[in-house]
Amino acid sequence: MKTIFRIARTELKLLFYSPIAWFLIIIFMVQCGVVYMKGLGDIVQMQDSGYKMPFSIIASIFSGANGVFSTVMGNLYLYLPLLTMGLISRETSSGTIKLLYSSPIRVRDIVLGKFTAMMAMSLLMIGIVAAYIIISCFFVKSPDIGMLLSGLLGLFLLLCAYSAIGIFMSSLTTYQIVAAVCTFVTFGILYNVSGLWKGIPFLRDVTYFLSVAGRTDWMLAGLITSNGIIYFLAIVFLFLSLTIYKLKSGMETTSASAKVLRYSLIVITTIAIGYISSIPQLIIYFDVTTNKTNTLKPSTQQIIRELGDEPLEVTGYMNLFGGFMEDGNPESYQKNINQWLPYVRFKHNIELKTVMYYDTLAQGGGIMNANKGKTLAQVAAKVAENVNLNLDDFKTPEEIRKNIDLSKEPNFYIMQLKYKGRKTFLRVFPDNDHWPSETEVSAALKRLLQAKMPRILFATGELERNINKIGDREYQALTNLKTFRSSLLNQGFDVDTIALSSTAVPQGISALVVADPKVALNSSALKNLQTYIDNGGNLMLSGEPGKQSILNPILQQMGVQFMQGTIVQQSKQLQPDLAAPFLTGAAAGMFLPLAKVHQDSIVVSMPSAGALSFENHSDFVINPLLVTDPGKSWLKRDKFLNDSAVVEFEPAKGDLKKSLPLALSLRRNVKGKDQRIIVLSDADLMSNAELNRFNMRTANFVFNTGLFSWLSYGAFPISSFRPSPQDTVLFLAKDQVKLIRIILLWVVPGMLLACGSLILIRRKRK
Repeated sequence: MKTIFRIARTELKLLFYSPIAWFLIIIFMVQCGVVYMKGLGDIVQMQDSGYKMPFSIIASIFSGANGVFSTVMGNLYLYLPLLTMGLISRETSSGTIKLLYSSPIRVRDIVLGKFTAMMAMSLLMIGIVAAYIIISCFFVKSPDIGMLLSGLLGLFLLLCAYSAIGIFMSSLTTYQIVAAVCTFVTFGILYNVSGLWKGIPFLRDVTYFLSVAGRTDWMLAGLITSNGIIYFLAIVFLFLSLTIYKLKSGMETTSASAKVLRYSLIVITTIAIGYISSIPQLIIYFDVTTNKTNTLKPSTQQIIRELGDEPLEVTGYMNLFGGFMEDGNPESYQKNINQWLPYVRFKHNIELKTVMYYDTLAQGGGIMNANKGKTLAQVAAKVAENVNLNLDDFKTPEEIRKNIDLSKEPNFYIMQLKYKGRKTFLRVFPDNDHWPSETEVSAALKRLLQAKMPRILFATGELERNINKIGDREYQALTNLKTFRSSLLNQGFDVDTIALSSTAVPQGISALVVADPKVALNSSALKNLQTYIDNGGNLMLSGEPGKQSILNPILQQMGVQFMQGTIVQQSKQLQPDLAAPFLTGAAAGMFLPLAKVHQDSIVVSMPSAGALSFENHSDFVINPLLVTDPGKSWLKRDKFLNDSAVVEFEPAKGDLKKSLPLALSLRRNVKGKDQRIIVLSDADLMSNAELNRFNMRTANFVFNTGLFSWLSYGAFPISSFRPSPQDTVLFLAKDQVKLIRIILLWVVPGMLLACGSLILIRRKRK
């Protein structure tokens, strides 16, 4: 070890007795400073504008796409070749390598000594980044230290891997510039090798292991994985071993076959280590973030534990004529593995399979109309050729239909989960997130574990809102639209309809919904509804202004009534009948995702809403969930036109300006049941039109989903909500940022430049 450290000390002296090391360190420091100050300045500007940061400041500055870590790691290839190009080529070009060969120093010590010097240089660069982290800890409230340390570890390991590569390239030539160019090329190969042979099972695993692209992504997010650390250690082992044997070949007489065998053994050993370490079931995880943001929620972990040791089979079906082919083609295998890694972490026997097929069921034969005169197989062959796939790898329509019925599913890539003979679908969605989130995956796993899911029945027969239509007024998006991730169906509920006039409400359902009936319920429907209420069934009732007479007789027994009139809320941008009530504390307490949101900052949009009145009831505990703002809205008794210039407040005609409830929750204990009832003075807040309204401040979908969660006693949806980051406050003003900028970008680099210049001048004089 003494020899190794002595060689390392000599190499460091040579580095810092030359201008290149000082030059690169100063450039590195300035580059980090520019990126750091850019992120810091943007945060201060937003904060001074009154914008409350909903995201982690530390993650934005350091781990974001344009953060310090990401930028530095993306530019390391510019620094390391210049630092490593002369480590061994300098010895061979000057002839001193022969002196080393003739000395009692072992070749292994020479290589390890030079690598130790580069490790020390890497630690110096890490120290520069760490200085910015330390500075941030004084300016940012509650920084996530674990995530920052994980990022530093990733940066250090990447520097070590690059250093080992640079040392090997330096041993191949006597020309330093050639060594630097070869190092650049090797970095490029390692960044792009994962794109090769993706369709060949074994080779794609090997190329993925060799690829350096994305290796530090998890570490930047605060998740340290065993395969990530082993990868960097294996790369260091590979290139240092190759360097040692390359130098030994210069002092030994060895046959070509022995050399090939020796090098092959090193490469094969490295690939074997990498291949084994990349097996999902063998990976060990360390989530070092404060809120464990990279780990499944405890509720999801519990579901996975309930699956036990029985294997879970996940089969993805990719239609050649369908959408999102990129999710199921052979080249997407590794991407799918990465998507399932958080779950494999807790269940090692998840088996991933892919089935490719071609069929036109979901498209209604439209593709055949565009290729008249050709058979389906001919069209499939043409499409497969266009996407560089072999049609022989695809099942025919007859073959796929024997195994599974996909005719009622969206024409997208879709997964089928199989466990103990039970099956369920897990869908991808045409939105920005695309892949099913932890909530949708948990709901699918829960379906495999239990035959009974929360069942919601929607009453029909009195012109209520329809759950099977996509029109503006209807409810399909909320209930069973398969392409919409937040529909009740995808969140773990079963939805269906019931005709109250002819069918008694079955026992065991989670809730009955009577949504805006247009005609009065007949005696049979009223009897079935009353029986359901008396037996303690959960219920949701909603109506529209002008239909008070239909629902008021039902609500009278509960002490609740629909008031006459429509809510008016004046706005320069929106029609006057669009109410935007605020959530009460009771509503925020009911729904975890809203519990952390201040009730005056999130609203629910309710077009043409009425108002509710209620009185104390001996049985029910009644709480308002949505209330109007009396400063902006009132209850208008008379009808009014939406396109009129101004709707006047007319107290003489009975207009009422005060805080009015638009949604109520009722709760009582009846026959040993915790009965829950929701009353809404507007049925449009659940309509397809309102759920698609482009207004980021409205919370209709979260509110509606929360209502059904409350009615099903919180069984679903399985929340993937995580606590908000704590580091959302920056204790800096704009003038202070300017001072820090001067210190970090001018004063400190200037001092370092002066120190380096002094050392180099004194060295030259000696």
